[in-house]
Amino acid sequence: MDMTNQEYGKYVNSRSKPSPCWKNSIWAFCMGGLICTLGQALLEFYQSSWGLEKDDAAAAVSVTLILLSAVLTGLGIFDKLAKHAGAGTLVPITGFANAVVSPALEFKSEGLVMGVAAKMFVIAGPVLVFGISASVVYGLILILLGAG
Repeated sequence: MDMTNQEYGKYVNSRSKPSPCWKNSIWAFCMGGLICTLGQALLEFYQSSWGLEKDDAAAAVSVTLILLSAVLTGLGIFDKLAKHAGAGTLVPITGFANAVVSPALEFKSEGLVMGVAAKMFVIAGPVLVFGISASVVYGLILILLGAG
C-alpha cells in the first residue's frame, strides 16, 4: 500500500483520538501550583521553625524539592504523577531532578561509573551546557556594555 506523506498524515489524524487539551492544562496548572505551594510552605517552615534567613531557607527549599522528586522518581511515583500532570511536574525544579535521576536509574545495571554516572546527565547535560553557555555570553555582553 503506497501512500504519500499527506495521505498518511490524514490517515493517522483520522485514527487518533483528540488530545484532552483543557483537561491536561488544568492538571498541569494544579500540579505546578501544588508544587509551588509546597515550596512556599517549606520556606515558611524553614524560616519560622529553623530560624533560617530567607536566602538560606530558599536554598533549603530547593534542596528539599530536589530530594523529594529524586526519591519519588526512584520509587516510581513521580512518573505516575507526571503522566497525569504533564508539564506541571516538569517546569519547577522537580522536573530537572527527575531528568537527572531517571536515566541514572535506567542504566544502573551497567555499574556505577558507566551506568549511573555516565548516563545521569544524558537529558540534563544539554540543559547545563546551554544554561552555562548562555550565562557566559550574557556576562560578556554586560562587561562589554560596561554594566558589569
